[in-house]
Amino acid sequence: MVAKKRRMVVTSALPYANGDIHLGHLVEYIQTDFWVRFQKMRGHDCVYVCADDTHGTPIMVRARAKGITPEELIAHSHELHTQDFADFEIHFDNYYSTHSPENRDLCNEIYRAMQQSGAISVQKLPQLYCEHDAMFLPDRFVVGTCPKCNAENQYGDSCDACSQTYPAEELKDARCTLCGRVPVTRDSEHLFFELEPFHDFLKAWIPTRTAPDVANKLLEWFNEPLRAWCISRDAPYFGFEIPDYPGKYFYVWVDAPIGYMASLKKWCADHGESFDAWWQNPEAELYHFIGKDIVRFHCLFWPAMLHTANYKTPSQVFVHGFLTVNGEKMSKSKGTFIKARTYLDHLRPQDLRFYYACKLNGTTDDMDLNLSDFVSRVNSDLVGKITNLASRGAQMLHKSLGGRTGAMDDEGRALYRKALDAAESVAGFYEARDFSKVMVAVRDLADLANQYFDAKAPWALVKSDPEAARSVMTSVLNIFRVLAIYLQPILPAYAAKTAKLFNEAPYVWSDIEKAVENCAIQPYEYLATRVEQAAVDAMVAASKSEEQAPAPPAKAKPAAAFPPVKETIDYDTFAKADLRVAKVLEAECVEGADKLLRLLLDIGESKPRQVFAGIRKAYDPATLVGRQVVMVANLAPRKMRFGVSEGMILAAGNPDGALFVVAPDSGALPGSVVK
Repeated sequence: MVAKKRRMVVTSALPYANGDIHLGHLVEYIQTDFWVRFQKMRGHDCVYVCADDTHGTPIMVRARAKGITPEELIAHSHELHTQDFADFEIHFDNYYSTHSPENRDLCNEIYRAMQQSGAISVQKLPQLYCEHDAMFLPDRFVVGTCPKCNAENQYGDSCDACSQTYPAEELKDARCTLCGRVPVTRDSEHLFFELEPFHDFLKAWIPTRTAPDVANKLLEWFNEPLRAWCISRDAPYFGFEIPDYPGKYFYVWVDAPIGYMASLKKWCADHGESFDAWWQNPEAELYHFIGKDIVRFHCLFWPAMLHTANYKTPSQVFVHGFLTVNGEKMSKSKGTFIKARTYLDHLRPQDLRFYYACKLNGTTDDMDLNLSDFVSRVNSDLVGKITNLASRGAQMLHKSLGGRTGAMDDEGRALYRKALDAAESVAGFYEARDFSKVMVAVRDLADLANQYFDAKAPWALVKSDPEAARSVMTSVLNIFRVLAIYLQPILPAYAAKTAKLFNEAPYVWSDIEKAVENCAIQPYEYLATRVEQAAVDAMVAASKSEEQAPAPPAKAKPAAAFPPVKETIDYDTFAKADLRVAKVLEAECVEGADKLLRLLLDIGESKPRQVFAGIRKAYDPATLVGRQVVMVANLAPRKMRFGVSEGMILAAGNPDGALFVVAPDSGALPGSVVK
C-alpha cells in the first residue's frame, strides 16, 4: 500500500510546432503517460504538463512559405498535436504553448536573475549578413553547398545529405534565401550564459539526478572549463525579444524548458493553485522525461538557469533512447517514418501502447518497433492470452448462467491470491519505468489463468455441474479484473471497459483487493481484436505515399484584386517627383499610432530627414535600421500630431494587405537620384 501521499510535477520534452507527431515522438509521451497514470492510481497528487515548442527560425521560414503568420502556423500545429495526443489516450493536465504571456514573464525574470548574478557576457560573433536585405541571416535564411560532403542547396546549420552540422559561415557558395544574393560576414554582438561558475554545482548535481550512464557521459565535459552558451539570436526571429537589447531574441532553447514552468503556472491559475506550492515546495518532486539527444540542454544549461534564479531544480531527469523500426532508423522511403495520424488511420492506439509497454525498460537503449513482432505480440498476448480470459468467461457466464458470478473455487482463489500478491512488484516495475517487466508479470499470470480455465473445461462442466462451472468462470474473471487494473496506466480505455463490465467506477490501485463474487455483470463488450497484417501493410504504403507526394502549396494569394491603374499623367508631371535613395538611421514605433513608424533618413544632406511611414504592421523597426529605401524628397512637409514628416518613402501593397518597402540594389549611395 502507499505509505505517503506524494506531490509531483511531470513533464515531457516539448514537441516542435514545425511538424507532425510521429511514432518516434510517441515513445516519450506514451511512457510518461504510463508513469503519470500509475502515480495517480496510487493516490498521489501528480500534474503532467507539456506545451508546443513554438519559437525559432524554422517556424518563421515555414510560415512564410505557407503565406501565413507564425502565430497562425503554431495555432494550427497546436490543434493537430492535441488531437493526436488525445487519440493516443495521452492525457496532459495542461498542454500549452511556449508563445504565452506566462512564458514571456518567466523568461524575463530568469534572464534578469542570470544578468544580476554576473553570468551574462557579451561577445562578438562572425555571422552572415545580407547587405541587400540589411539583416543578419539566421541559419535557415542561408543556403549553399555543404562544406563536408559538397551537397548543394543545404541550409546554414546542417546538411540533410550527410547529417553534419557546421557554422553557416562555412557554407560554400552561400546565398540569402530572401533575395538570392551572396551575403558578407560581419560581427554581431551576442549574449552568452557563462557556465563555468556553475562547474562545481553541476558536477555534484548531475550524478544525483540522472542515470549512471547519462551522468558519466555528461561528466566528460568537466575535464576542462565549461564553455559559455550563446542565448541570443538576431532579428528576424520568432520568439521573445531580450529586455534592453532591441533586435535580439532569446534562443529557442532558453524559453523552451521555461515553458514547463509556464504550463504549470497556467494550470495553477486555472485550478486556483499556488505555483510555488508545486514547483518551489521542498517536498514536491519534479521529473522530466526526455530523449538522449537533448540531455545537455536539460542537465547543464537548465539546472544552471534555475539555480541562478533560485528556482528548484529537477528531482530526476529520465532519459530514453530512440525508436528504430524493423531494426533500422525510421525511413520515409521505406514507409517506416510513420506519422501518428497515419497510424491512427489504419490501427488502434491501444495496440501501440501495449507494444511499447512490452519494449520499454527505463534505460537509454534504443527501442525497436518490429512490425511483424507487433502483430504477433498483440494477437498472441493481448488478444489470445489476457483478453481471452474475459471474453470466454463473461460470454459463457451470460450464455449459460444468467450473467451472474458465484464464489471462486479453492484452486481459482489460490490463483487469484497469486495475482494479488504481485501488486507491489508490479508497482515497483511501474515506479522504475520498467514497463516491460509489468507486461511479463501480467502475461505470466494470464498464462496460469488460461491453463486453469482449460484444465477445468467449464464449457463441458456447465452441463453436469453448473455451479462448479460458475465458480471457474468467477475465478477467471476475478483474475482478469486484477490484470486489467494492473494494465490501466497502459490501456486506460481497455480498463474503463472492464470497469463497465463489472459495474464499477474507474479503478484506483487499491481496487484489486475487492473480489467480484455473487453479483451480476454486464454483457461482454469486445476489449481487443486481432491486428491484421493487411492493415500494417496499408499503413506502410500510406507512409511511402506521403513521402512521394508533392509538398502542399503555399496559401493561395487573392486573385488579381489589385486596384485599376489610375488615369495617365504626362512626363513633365512625373518628372516633378524627386526620388532619392535614403538610408534608415533610426526607426521606432510611434506611441499612440498603430500604423506609423518614425524613420530618420540620410539622403546625403547636412542633416537627416524625419519621415512618418504607415508600415508598422509589416516591419519590426529594428530590422529597418541600416537598410536603404526610396524616398520622395521634394514632398511638402506635413505637420502631424507626432511631429513634422519631411517626405515619403515608397512601398508596394499586395491585395492581401501585405506591404513591401521599395529598395534599390546594393551599391547605391544615400542621396542618389532614382531615375
